[in-house]
This record gives sequence, C-alpha cells and structure tokens, in this order.
Amino acid sequence: MSGGLYRSANAQQGGAPGGRPGDGATFISAEPLNQPAMESTAPPQEQVAEGSAAANSAIMALGSLVSRGTGFLRNLVIGAALGGALVGDAYTTAQILPGMVYEFLLGGILTSVLIPVLVRRRKADADGGQAYAQRLLTLAVLALGVAAVLAVALAAPLTWLYGADESADGYSKLVTALARLMLPMIFFSGLSALISAVLNTRGHFAAPMWAPILNNLVVIGTAGLYIAIFGAEIVGPEDMTTGRVLLIGGGTLIGVAIQVAGLLPALRRVGFRWKLRFDFRKLGLAELGRLGAWMICYVAVSQLGLIVLFNLLNRAGKENAAGPLIYNNVFLLLMTAHGIIAVSIITALMPRMSAAAADGRYADLAADLSRGTRTVSAVLAPIAVCYAVLATPIAFTLFRWGAFTDDNATATSLVLLAAALALVPFAISQLFTFAFYALPDTRTPALINIPVVVLRIAVQIALFAIFSASFVGAGMMIGNAISYLAAAIASAWLLRPRVGRIGLGAILRTLGRVAVAALGAALAGLVVVALLPGDDTPTRLEAIAQLLVGGAVIGGTYLGLATVLRISEITEVVGMVRRRLGR
Repeated sequence: MSGGLYRSANAQQGGAPGGRPGDGATFISAEPLNQPAMESTAPPQEQVAEGSAAANSAIMALGSLVSRGTGFLRNLVIGAALGGALVGDAYTTAQILPGMVYEFLLGGILTSVLIPVLVRRRKADADGGQAYAQRLLTLAVLALGVAAVLAVALAAPLTWLYGADESADGYSKLVTALARLMLPMIFFSGLSALISAVLNTRGHFAAPMWAPILNNLVVIGTAGLYIAIFGAEIVGPEDMTTGRVLLIGGGTLIGVAIQVAGLLPALRRVGFRWKLRFDFRKLGLAELGRLGAWMICYVAVSQLGLIVLFNLLNRAGKENAAGPLIYNNVFLLLMTAHGIIAVSIITALMPRMSAAAADGRYADLAADLSRGTRTVSAVLAPIAVCYAVLATPIAFTLFRWGAFTDDNATATSLVLLAAALALVPFAISQLFTFAFYALPDTRTPALINIPVVVLRIAVQIALFAIFSASFVGAGMMIGNAISYLAAAIASAWLLRPRVGRIGLGAILRTLGRVAVAALGAALAGLVVVALLPGDDTPTRLEAIAQLLVGGAVIGGTYLGLATVLRISEITEVVGMVRRRLGR
C-alpha cells in the first residue's frame, strides 16, 4: 500500500510478517512496503528466463535501494508541503485508515498463508497453479472492492476511531475528507500484493521491486505540484480548500493505481493470463481460514495497539507537539536502518534456519539464531548512537524544508533520540519471530504478541498521562522499545524448549562489549558536536557539519573500540568489506 504507512503500521506494532506492496516509504514501519523477496520456486526453465539467481538478487537489491530512497524523498516532500502540524497529521492519519482495513483483510495472511499455498499449487497442479491463482485474484477483486466501498461509506467512524475528534477546528472534517479519497487504496494495495505474490512464485522479482517506485514518483510529483500551486506554507485544517484536498489525496490514490498498472505487463511476460473464475469452492477456503486464523489474531491485536497510538499522537498534535507525521518520519529512519542491515541478515539466515528446522537440526538453527543476534546488535549499535547523539542535526538536515518549521524539527529530534533506544531491541525481536516461522509456527508469535501489545499500550498511556504533550512522541517510542525488549525475551524463553540452548552467555558477552564501545562512541560524538558551531536550532550548514563530522567520529571511535574489545562480529564485517574492495 502506499503512503509510507502500511508496512510500518505492522512492524511498529510487532506486526505481521510479510508485506504489502507499497511505496518504499514506511510508516512507523519497517522496510519498504514491497512484496518481500522469496526464493524462486519456478521450474528451471522459467528461472533461466528470469536470469540467474545472482542477477535476480542484484535487481532486488538495486530496486530496494531506489525504493527506499524515493520513499524517503516522498516523506520529505510531503512534510515540506503540509508541515509537521495539524494538516500533515491529518494526511498521515488518513493514510493509516486504509492500512488498517487492508491488514484485517489480507496483509497478515499474505506471506504466511497465501504465498505458501500458491507455491504448493504451482508445483502440484497440472496447469502450474494458473487456475487456482485466477480464482484467488477473482475473489480478491470482489472482496477488496466491497471492502473499499464500505470503508469509504464508514470514513467518518474510522476517523473517530483514530482520535480525530472535533476538538480541533476542522481537523476531523479534513481527516475524513482525505480518508474518503485514500480508502480506495485498499483495493489497489490488495491487488498489487496478490499480483506480486503470483509473480514471485513464478520466479519474477523485478516488477514487484520496481513498481512501488512509480507510486513514490507520482506522490513526489503531487506534493511538488501542491507546493508550486499553493506554496510551502503553514495553514490550518480550515484553510484546506477542496482543491488542496483533491490534489494531495487524489494524487496519493493515483500513485497506488499506477503501481498496480506497472505490474500487469509482468504478468503477461511470465505467461499468466487474467481470467475471472467464480468456482471459489476449489480454493479450499476452509483450509485458508484455518491456516490464517493465528495470523489474523496477530494482526487484530497489533491494530488495537495502533489505534491507541494514533489516539495519543493526535491528541499531542492538537497541542502543537509531535503528532502522527513527525512520528512517521522518525519511524521511517528507524526502519531504514533495520531494513538495510537487520533484514539483510534475517534474509540470509532464514533459508538456513528453515532447512535446519525441516531436517531436525535444531542445534544448527540455535547457532544461526545466536550468530544473527550478536551480529545484528553489533552492527546496529553505532547507528543507534548516531540517532541519539546527532538527533538535532539529523532532524534539521533532513526534514527542515518548506512548511516543516524549526519547532517541528526540534520536536523530531526528541522523538529520534527516544527511537534510538528501540532500534536494536526491535531487530532482535524480529529475528526471534522469524525463527518461529522457520519451525514453522505462527501460533506462538501470535500469543506472544498479545501481552507485548498490552504492555506497549500500558507504557504509552502511562507516559502520556505523566508527561506533557511535548514528550508524547518520544514516550510512544519508549513504549515501543520496552515492548520490543519484552518480545525478544519472551521469544527466547519459549524457543529454548524447541531448539535448545541459543548461546545466551556468548550473546550477553557480545552485548556487554557492544555497550562499552557504543558508550565510548557516544561520548566522543557528544564532545565533538559540542565543539562545533550551532545551538539547539542550527542552520542547515551547521547541521550538515555536525552530522558529517559527528558521524565520522562516532563511527571511527566505535570501530576502534570494537577492535580493541575484540568484537568479532564487527571485525568480520570489516574484513569482508576490505576483501570485496580489494577485488
């Protein structure tokens, strides 16, 4: 789905695995909203037609990089056009509404249920699963179409559900108006997800990776046109005329529709023919429902947490504090680091862990899990330090454009400082969750998610009640960090009876060394930033200088201390990079 909100909603709430097609931007979430890459299950001749595995990997890596880049630019341009106050918050809230409906209908069960079923039918059916996929797409078109129509009719109640009440002048009406334009994205996003799944199961990965970039470019162009026509100025919800709403909301919807159109030629290239089939009994809906029941539970609990989150953020935004848009921007930074590093490690380990589980080699699975935990922690730690120490220059360098004010950038820096605490716990919790999927087991993560989300909600509500509105955005991130840590601990505890010891001693020793190196790097960074020109509201040049010099000092100090402390996970990564550069 588009808008930078989809994947994030899921990931932020401990979300369901798998993905939705999207824009490469993320809301509160995770990596690009693209359909995640799968190992090719196409027959050998089709894999040859698609190119070598290495070529596919290169295409996906390049597509992911461009998707992330354009997705990030998309969020920056939206922020510059609408600002970080009520109008930007209204746009962000309106975008999460189709994400919520989409998740209930399809998002959570796509990768965990539908893709495996498509793979099995691809291998077992005489027609390569073509008729089955046609039935599934026909049912999806009907169900998603009905859902989109109903959602548009219920736009006002959905707006109320996410905390956009009438306490602020025109705010609720603006969210509802934008939502009516954006809720049809449910249809296009679901269709895009299923088409991407069909392509992936036929060994075609390029189009699902690149189509979301079209979405991003359309929205970037829309926001640019908005600035050209109306200017990059701060306006209130009551000043959002029909023309402004139609342009920004309609352009966002058109972006997702174009994303779907970009996938259709690829369907023809892989030999899939679109044909309406209404014999839905042959889909085995009872089996699909049984397989997806726990994932639906997972998603339902996560969405409850998201509703609470948005209620609190909208209340803070109405008091001129960090609201949904600022929170979204910060979570995008968090998920960018997670997506580039942790997801790469998880992607590399997942086939190994799945194969080990299938063969009953649980000691090997535990060893991979231990190695992944240590590596993720060691590599992400310096990035978390940069986010914390350089929060102000990052906010002013990246986001202070157009209608996004100094006050908005300052509020962003506080949220980013708190978000730094969540980066490593989130990555570790996701790694442990995927270890369950490798077993395979979707029931346990769903059960773990219930107390985790309850804990997150309790912490977030408590911090909202105790502190002022200016701390709400940061408080939401602290609630996330605590819940991610709890999820990792609970997952490790429940995994041990299944896979045996995971090397807790080695993990704790590595984490201790990483903490020492991170603390040393943070102190060095703080000293350097304090000596450089620029105060709490630096100019752009001052912020860029702080960011470049401070980042170099933090990175260099961390690498030096990691070498002295013999953090093997870092020295191995450095050695690998040197070998590649030496070729």
